[in-house]
Amino acid sequence: MADSVDRINRTTERSPLRVAFLISGSGRTLHDLLDDVDNGLIDLDVRLVLASTPNASGLQHAEFRGIPVEVLERTGFLDGGEYSKAIFGLCRDNEVQIVVMAGFSVHLTIPEDFQHRVISSHPALAPAFTDRTLHGRRIHEAVLARGVKVSGCTIFFVDQSYNRGPVILQKAVPVSVDDTVEQLERRILYEERLALREALQLLAEDRIRVEGRRVLTVAHGGGALPA
Repeated sequence: MADSVDRINRTTERSPLRVAFLISGSGRTLHDLLDDVDNGLIDLDVRLVLASTPNASGLQHAEFRGIPVEVLERTGFLDGGEYSKAIFGLCRDNEVQIVVMAGFSVHLTIPEDFQHRVISSHPALAPAFTDRTLHGRRIHEAVLARGVKVSGCTIFFVDQSYNRGPVILQKAVPVSVDDTVEQLERRILYEERLALREALQLLAEDRIRVEGRRVLTVAHGGGALPA
């Protein structure tokens, strides 16, 4: 698609989508999306990058761009509920509209006011291969071991279940009989980046509606997100 089509029309009155990224490691997803912002491919205002450990190297991507960072370790809180309250309290303080869990390794309790405002990605076609024991390359290993013909990635709203929230969009990736884990992972990572960018742009345009478990894309924004 031509660059002029991909780029955001900056002359519109809509403000950039205010987001927070939650990370636990290298921040590869964060890095890719910040590059997309720099290149005018998506309209985001990154208000906060929060890490679950001070060793998360992805913090450097935010610090380099002057984005506020916070580190909250789970061990500093009585339970998961208190930890979740602290994280979403920071998101409220920064007037965040959408929270992106980008490789964040800690399960959170989603408060009522952030229902359908927290998104994540899964490197398979959920609800397939969403068992709690599967993460990272183990997912691709399981896909190859099972012999499925198609895998892919899923962008979804995070809820109280595990990787089974309402699906925003999915991208399919064929699985070849001679695929290695590395080859399949590489192809899915490429599609995952595009899918996450697409989902965030739909949210930025306020074109996502949730009806029960179904996520619908509408033609024009209608004020579903907090202003």
